[in-house]
Amino acid sequence: MNSAYEYLKANPVFHLATVDEGKGRVRPFGFIMKRNDLLYFCTNTTKDVYKQLVANPQIEISDKGTDDTWLRVRGSIAFDESREAKEQAFAEAPDLLRIYPKGAEEKTFITFHFVDAKATLYSFSQPPKTLPLL
Repeated sequence: MNSAYEYLKANPVFHLATVDEGKGRVRPFGFIMKRNDLLYFCTNTTKDVYKQLVANPQIEISDKGTDDTWLRVRGSIAFDESREAKEQAFAEAPDLLRIYPKGAEEKTFITFHFVDAKATLYSFSQPPKTLPLL
């Protein structure tokens, strides 16, 4: 894999960690896209993860490959409420329409992206390697 994006696309279920009242919270995510040379995700503004991201925009994601490697991406995020970002998300992942049938019109659907992040690929047999996000 040449980038964090490629790794995440090849291993599509990753875990996103936030902080909730001083304690770590981790949950699986599966959506990722490239937009404006940034790594994007999405969520729902009614979920606890959204509230945690608003309170503390520092996150880490972790993903495990099939080849005894794992990726960690740590950094800060920002929200993108633009219609264009939402439309791209639904174009890239039409299955989202099962959850959000109004598509980009859904008021609770929101995208977010890393504004500052470092991606590191780990292996049991090799030293850690920094990867570009895209």
